[in-house]
This record gives sequence, structure tokens and C-alpha cells, in this order.
Amino acid sequence: MSRVLVAGCGYVGTALGVELAERGDEVFGLRRDPSRLPARIAPVVADLGDPATLGDLPAVDAVVYAAAAAGFAEPLYRGVYVDGLANLLRALDARDRRPRRLLFVSSTAVYAQSDGEWVDETSPAAFDQWSARALLAGEALAREGAAEAIVVRFGGIYGPGRARLVEEARAGATYAPGPPRWTNRIHRDDCAGALAHLLRLPDPAPLYLGVDDEPADRRDVLAWLAARLGAPEPRPVADGDDDARRERSNKRCSNARLRASGYAFRFPSFREGYAALVGVRVGKLSP
Repeated sequence: MSRVLVAGCGYVGTALGVELAERGDEVFGLRRDPSRLPARIAPVVADLGDPATLGDLPAVDAVVYAAAAAGFAEPLYRGVYVDGLANLLRALDARDRRPRRLLFVSSTAVYAQSDGEWVDETSPAAFDQWSARALLAGEALAREGAAEAIVVRFGGIYGPGRARLVEEARAGATYAPGPPRWTNRIHRDDCAGALAHLLRLPDPAPLYLGVDDEPADRRDVLAWLAARLGAPEPRPVADGDDDARRERSNKRCSNARLRASGYAFRFPSFREGYAALVGVRVGKLSP
């Protein structure tokens, strides 16, 4: 049994905490409002942005830093991914409780590649945007903060309660015409599963990409959903429309390293993941 602190125990962190508790670990969930934490996760009421609230942290074997910014703004990103982590590490140091293993949840948004290239852990992450810079600064701080630091860059996270594409498909989705625009995603339960797997991996690598097996053109995902929901077929829109601008990301991320480490995906592609959300069989209609 291990003692694990999930700092930022929200959408992914709560799912992880439940999974760890079910396998026998003692789990502590740090968040400002613990009222929605399941009973099996011990609450740690604190604010990562306020060092004064971090004075009573438990002694643990590992920390998973899964905090997420409350919005897309530079102060929010730096406050969570850099300042919040720094505050937590200082508080742990003050009580001589810095763990040996630290997992830092990051994002594939640090990659600037936009021509459909394949991206893996060896690809340069040099996206010169404030959001990417904040994430990369947090990654660097995490590597300095533990003897065994592991960064996991997740793709677009979806799952129960977070299924924007399903609602778009129901309403009659649109897409930008032209060549494929590759997107990368991962189901929340695979986020939790991958993190739980890496916590126990004897000799982990310092960096993993957390995406499913199949990068997909956004229009293909929408068309697949529309067919199963009985919704209108997605229609093309001009490049200047809001829906087109959302598709600027265009890269294919590889999960080969995570797969090679022994992790088996519960939802290997968007088909299995979204089928579970909308209650259809994967094989219904054409793939």
C-alpha cells in the first residue's frame, strides 16, 4: 500500500484517487472545496495559490500534481502550473515531506507542430505561446522537485460530464474544409489508469504522451457521432468562422512509449470512448 497525495483533485484527480483507493492505496485529495470528494479519498483542504493554507500536508510516498487552470488566461496558467507547484514543494520541504516520486500532469499543447506531423517524447516542445511556456516551466520545476519526476502530456480529455463534441454533433456540427486536421484525445478513465500505472512502474521514463491509439480528423469524429445520434451530417464552413479557427491544432501524437511501458488502454480510440458516453455499440453502422 502506498500513500498518495493528489494535488488538484478535480476531474482527472478524483477518478485517479478512486482507482488508487480501490487497489488499496491511502489517498489524500487536495482541493479548496472537498465537499464533492468521494468518501474513500481523505480531504486536504488547501489552496495551492495560498501558501498559508499548505501547512498541514500529510507524509506521502508520491504526489500527483493534477491541478488545472480555471480559464485560458496567462495569470491563471502561471498561478496553477508554476506558482502553485512551487508553493506545494516549498510546503513539503518545510516539513521534510518531499516525496521520492512526483507526477506532473501537462498537455500536448506544448507542441507547436501544425502540419499533421507525428509527435512523440523526442519531438521539440517549443511552442512560443504564454500557455505553453507556463506548462513547460511547470514541467521543469517538477523535474527539480523530486528524485523521480514524471511528466505526462495529455491530449484533449473527454469523458462523463465532458463531451462537447457530442453536443456539437447533436446540434449539427461544422468543420473547416480542406486537408485533415488531426486531433488527439484521451478518455478521463485512461488518464486515471495511465497515472495509476506510472505510479507503480519500477523504472519509468521522465516523459510520456497520454493520448489514445488513434489521432483522428475532427470531422471524422463528428461524422461518426452524428451517424449514431441521428443528427445532421456535419457541414463545412468558411475558414473565418469560429468553428474553423478552433481547428488550428494539427499534429498526430504517438502513445508508443506509454504502450511499451505496459499500459493497456480501456478506450483505445474515440469510437470506444464516445460509444460508452452515448450508449451505442462501437460496431453499429459503418466505422
